[in-house]
Amino acid sequence: MTNYKELADLLFPNIDKAPQFYEELYPPRDLKEGARVTRFAPSPTGFLHLGNLFTCTVAYKTARATDGVFYVRVEDTDQKRKVDGAVEIMLEGLKSFGITADEGVMIDGSQKGIYAPYVQSQRKEIYQTYAKALVEQGLAYPCFCSAEELEEIRAQQENEDTKGYYGKYARCRNLTLDEIKKSIAQGKSWTLRLKSPGDIEKKCYFDDMIKGKIEMPENTIDVVLLKTDGIPTYHFAHVIDDHLMHTTHVIRGDEWIASVPLHLQLFRCLGFKPVKYAHVAPLMKEENGNKRKLSKRKDPELAVTYYRQEGFPAQAVNEYMMTIMNSNFEDWRRVNKDADINSFPFNLKKMSVSGALFDLVKLTDVSKNVISQMSAEEVFELSNQWAEEYNEELAKLYGKDKAYATAVLNIDRGNKKPRKDIAKWSDIPDYISYMYDETFKENYDLTGNATPQLAAEVLRLYKDVVDISDDKDSWFNKIKAICEPVGCTPNVKEYKQNPDAFKGHVGDVSTVIRVALTGRTNTPDLYAITALLGEDRVKNRIENAIKHYEEVK
Repeated sequence: MTNYKELADLLFPNIDKAPQFYEELYPPRDLKEGARVTRFAPSPTGFLHLGNLFTCTVAYKTARATDGVFYVRVEDTDQKRKVDGAVEIMLEGLKSFGITADEGVMIDGSQKGIYAPYVQSQRKEIYQTYAKALVEQGLAYPCFCSAEELEEIRAQQENEDTKGYYGKYARCRNLTLDEIKKSIAQGKSWTLRLKSPGDIEKKCYFDDMIKGKIEMPENTIDVVLLKTDGIPTYHFAHVIDDHLMHTTHVIRGDEWIASVPLHLQLFRCLGFKPVKYAHVAPLMKEENGNKRKLSKRKDPELAVTYYRQEGFPAQAVNEYMMTIMNSNFEDWRRVNKDADINSFPFNLKKMSVSGALFDLVKLTDVSKNVISQMSAEEVFELSNQWAEEYNEELAKLYGKDKAYATAVLNIDRGNKKPRKDIAKWSDIPDYISYMYDETFKENYDLTGNATPQLAAEVLRLYKDVVDISDDKDSWFNKIKAICEPVGCTPNVKEYKQNPDAFKGHVGDVSTVIRVALTGRTNTPDLYAITALLGEDRVKNRIENAIKHYEEVK
């Protein structure tokens, strides 16, 4: 029988601590009953995309809904694929969507919290301490198989249902201590493998917080725990870290479901209480009547940068994501129109089992609603921040007169039923273009009953009576007074009862004025537009319109 203590000392001569040292170093958290501890554990090998943001938001909301803790741990054991600055960019992206960690790795690279270090590459001794303990218990062993030998095993398993390093294929599982000493003396490199206690005839049962009860075969593979450089695999590191950091709920993509039997087995072998798992289905997109996963290659909206570039406010993206995260959110929002989104009682059980459908059209509608409820000052500040980064022309217009720009954005804002013309900040340049001479585009196309001849008559009369200092009632009374002299009625109902008796109605007269001043047939409140444009601009645009209509009538 192998002397496991001697083997452990042989493999880990520099490890002089026992697991108990770290159990005492990282004590249980002092939290109220039911508080959940979740984490965002990015690998610094890429950048934030919508799937990351969605899953991270679920973890964040789960902690917040229970007065728990949300922390950031960097899983950088794959140093070859590390991208410098990737984590900081991810955390900046999360911050822009209102997600900030209570502890762990911070945006500036510092680490906050008593469970540090929160970077896996800085925890090598911790992992090796637990690895040594497994060897001492006969639950782990060194494997000297070369890449060629592992490839040979894979070739032999071509017709096997279960593939991997197990059973008769686990060549190093039963090496004697002398054989191990000889290989080490020869300078052979080794990985440390789990001596899996799994039984292929038995099942692993677990209750997924989103998907419900799941049954899978037990893990029988002797997986690698430590690589040849002593760095742990994801599987081993995550179990130890989540135990020592006292994570209660691991929320991750459902591509990890296949690994749950292994992870639960590792928790048992290490003597840990397992975490609860919640596996989030991927975001889906409808295409030609079918659902498919959002794709980095096909769908620009998968990149979180897309929303910033387009100018969707973070509040709108968060609001929309909540509608696809929890099926009861929209009903809650209808009852709690002005409530902070963070007061919504988020529940993992209300998440989609098969994958939420991500719909840009729905996001646009949600965003219109969110922006319509903002103050003009907030719209100005947020859109100005966007413009300074993405639209130099808009930033210059804003910079000329902040008060004027804010007043323009305030038109029809704050009403019981505010207009919903703006879905994203990139809509604003066109939306306000007629309020600035630099961007105003003349367009004299008419709708309804208005003709060039009627338009010329209306504008000649309006030019003589328009007064920027009029209150709204006086202004509209002047428009109604123009109706009869040009053959229209100030009463729309009267026109509908006898349309042949009139050239049009007051709505047609207003349309003529609207087109002359804005180049559009549909705008926010014309009185407010007129007052902001000012007398010189208004009269100049009316004169230009008169010239146009006189030439074409």
